[in-house]
This record gives sequence, structure tokens and C-alpha cells, in this order.
Amino acid sequence: MTYRVTRRQALADALAATAGALLVTACGASVSRTPATSGSTLQARWIDPQGIGLLRPGPGEPLADRTDLAPRQPLEHVIGTLAHITDAHVLDASSPARATFLDRLGPPFQSTFRPHETLTTQVLAGTVAAIRHLGPDAVIQGGDLIDNAQRNELEHALSVLTGGTVHPGSSPHGYYGVQLASNPDPFYYRPDLDAPRHPDLLQEAVRPFASPGLKALQYPVLGDHDVLVQGEIVPTAETRKLALGNQALWELLPGLHLPPGARSEITNSPDGPPSPGLVSAFIAQALKGPKQRVPADRGRREMAVHEVVARLQENRATANADRIPANANVTPANANRTPANSALDYHGDVGPNLRLIVLDLARRKGGSGGLVRPDQPPWLEQQLAAAKNRWVIAVSHQPLASSVGGDQLLALLDRHPRVIAAVSGHTHRNEIMPRSAPNGGYWLISTASLIDYPQQARAIQLIATHQGGVALRTWMLDHVFPGNLGTISRQLSYLDAQGGRPEGFAGTRLDRNVTLYVR
Repeated sequence: MTYRVTRRQALADALAATAGALLVTACGASVSRTPATSGSTLQARWIDPQGIGLLRPGPGEPLADRTDLAPRQPLEHVIGTLAHITDAHVLDASSPARATFLDRLGPPFQSTFRPHETLTTQVLAGTVAAIRHLGPDAVIQGGDLIDNAQRNELEHALSVLTGGTVHPGSSPHGYYGVQLASNPDPFYYRPDLDAPRHPDLLQEAVRPFASPGLKALQYPVLGDHDVLVQGEIVPTAETRKLALGNQALWELLPGLHLPPGARSEITNSPDGPPSPGLVSAFIAQALKGPKQRVPADRGRREMAVHEVVARLQENRATANADRIPANANVTPANANRTPANSALDYHGDVGPNLRLIVLDLARRKGGSGGLVRPDQPPWLEQQLAAAKNRWVIAVSHQPLASSVGGDQLLALLDRHPRVIAAVSGHTHRNEIMPRSAPNGGYWLISTASLIDYPQQARAIQLIATHQGGVALRTWMLDHVFPGNLGTISRQLSYLDAQGGRPEGFAGTRLDRNVTLYVR
């Protein structure tokens, strides 16, 4: 079977354009100076000054004013500061349940393998370090915290967020996957052998490290990858057996290709099509093909939705136990629900003047796109009424505008005079759009992922303006993991031919560091 271009060849081609500069850097030389230790892109940011694929620290990106919804007003004082992390996709790169072989088919499967996928815990930890420097009042964990609904992925990610020793690897070997030097498959990038060479990277990637944790209020959001295999299909007896077993699917079965009409299902999300049937059909066929023997690990158990929701609730309660002020008014998520109807809808107040309303749009029957349940519109209406004079930010993983039934929720937000933003992830893209409404409108804010370039989180400040109104000041945060592993991950994600740079996930100048005025 002929493939358009392998990930390994794409990296090599990108390196050739640097005239050797990047190869020298990758083989051990460090960059000449480092960006801001805070990770704030207001102070410094990563740039490619020569356009050759080599990232270097550069000057910061100052705030720009956006007056699409309201004119400028004098800014007075900060009401609250938030951080938004989304789409960390902490993954077990050795898991036999991963469908890396599908990446060869291109869109919509380009997210099933990435050259930097062994470094997801370090990138999340570096983001935690940047957020600790920011010192926000609360942190929104915006969903897709993990990649493949596995228990060990969730425990690794929560260890990073709450603090403690993190053990990124799995199985007795720590790493045993498609990027091993012994794998002759020309598709996969092998850091020990292929350019850019990073000898011993796979060993360093699974080395335990200490995370100080966020030390801030945490508000989790449920994403499709948190509860679905590859963010697409409900765990089945077959996928669970594969995850816990010792046989992995590394190769594409000869003759396996996209069926007619499949391209029409491709969305603007790296998670792929909203229909689970496309992925499940490929998995079923691939299971008939050749398999690679790998070490098994019982920690790879695929979780049911109610388990994931309960674990996120438990971690939230533990993390927030000593940090919830008397006026925080945090409702217990999932109150009075059973495993059959488990959902992560709740609200929390950040101080006396700001309410977060978290919406769970993850599909229980499979598919990556957002889905509004029948009970959510009346519930949201009640939450908005109960907010009274507080400013309101709605939070979901999938954007409301692209979710089935999302127009009902947007209509409710349109009518409420204190709604100032709807914040989401899922698309892996920095994007800020104004939404006009009878009461003046609000901002639709999407934050990039930590798995694809630019691998950023977002800071959001609510600021009182001169005549009793508010503005939102927002800017991007780069991860700042100690040592060079975070830098390697960022550089590999930048070179990834199917990743965030060619897809424009960094957004435009007005999607990043801006002040957003609200009428």
C-alpha cells in the first residue's frame, strides 16, 4: 500500500529546510536563551524568525483591544483571574489499545500518532508550573485531559494537577511502542535514530518526576477522549481485552482505506468525525491483521463514564477542600445521579461576582462532537436565573456552536444580561469570536490544546470598567517544564506535518493576547 508521506519523512524534509541549524540544536546544543520562566506570552514567546522550522525565544506579544461588542472603557480593578487548560491528551504511548496505524490514512485520523506523544505528562506539568506563576483564583480543566479513557492515563494526569510523584510509563519496560529503534516501519518517527535525533528520549520520557500541583481551585470539564476510546467509540469487551492484553496493532491491514463518503464526516476538530461508526469499522477490520507482541499492564483498564466522572469529582473535592472560600458556592457536581445518568454539569462561584457554569456535552453512545441532553436547557436556565447579579462564564469542552442542540443553550445565554463569555476547547485552536445578542452580546473563546502546536493554555482576567461594566483580558501561557523535554515536545509539534502549525491552531493575533470589551 502506498502512503502519501510518512511522519518520519515529513520530519526529515522539514529539517532539510533548516540547512542543518535545527539538526545541530536537536543533537544536544541548547537554544541561546530561554523565554520567560512564567510562560506568559506577554513577556516572551516562541517564534520561527527565519521561517525554517526552528523555534527560538522571541519578544512577547502585547495585548490588543477588541471592541467588536463595546467601546473601550477605562479598566479599574481585577474581579477574578482564571486559567484554562484543555486537551492535554495525557496518553499511554505504549498502550496496545491505541490505533496509531490509522494515522497513515490522513484526515480525520491524523491525531492517532504524533512524534512527540511520549511527552504529554511533561507538557501538562510545564503548564501547571506556568499557571502556578500566574496564581489564578481558579483553574478550568477543559476536558480531554486524557486520550484513550484509560485508568492509568487519568491517574498520571491527576497526579500532575494535584501534585506528587508522576510515573509516566506503563508496563515493566516503561515504554514499549511504535517509536522503538527496533521498529523498522518507515511510518513512525524513532527519536534514537531519526532526525531530529534525541538519543535516550524514550527512556527520559518515562522517568518519574515530581509535580508541585496547581494549588488552586479546580473546575473539571468532561471531554470525549476522557470517556471514549480514541475519543470516538464506547469501550467494548473487545477494546477492553486489547487494552489489557499483550498484542498491539501497529500496522495497517493491507487494503484498509477510507470508504466512499467518509471525507464528508471530517470536522474542524482533530478528534475526527462525530460518527463512531467510521472508527469502529476500521478497528474491527484491523483486529484481523498482524499484531505486535507487547508487555501487558493491568493499569490500562478502560473506564466507564460514571467512573471517570466520579474520579474527577473526587479529585476536585480533594484539590478544592482547603481552598474554597466561604462565598464560593460550589454545587456538588452530579448530585443525586446514578451511574446510568452520570453527568458533569455544575456551577461554581469564583468570589462574589463571577459564576462558572460547566456543561457536559460528551456523547455517551460514541462520537467526538458535542451533544446537548434534553435536561440541559431547563437546567441552564435555572442556573442563569440563580446567578442573579454575578457575571457568568459558560464552560464546555466542545464549542456550543458546533454541538448538536447547542443553539438552544446559546439562545439562553443570549437572553441573559450578565453572560460575558462561553469558553471551550476540542478544536485545538486559539479562536475568539464575538456573539451579538439583544443584551449586548458576549465572547466565544476557544483555547489551543497541549498536545498539538502551539501547546498553550490561556489566562483570563475579569476586570471592572469605569461605569460598572466589565472587560476580559486574556493571554496565552507556554509550558515551562524544567530541562529540555518540554522544549523537545514543542519543537516536534511545530515540525509535525499533520499538526498545529499547518492547521493554524495558534490562531490570529486577535485570538490570543487581547482585551475584550463587553457592553
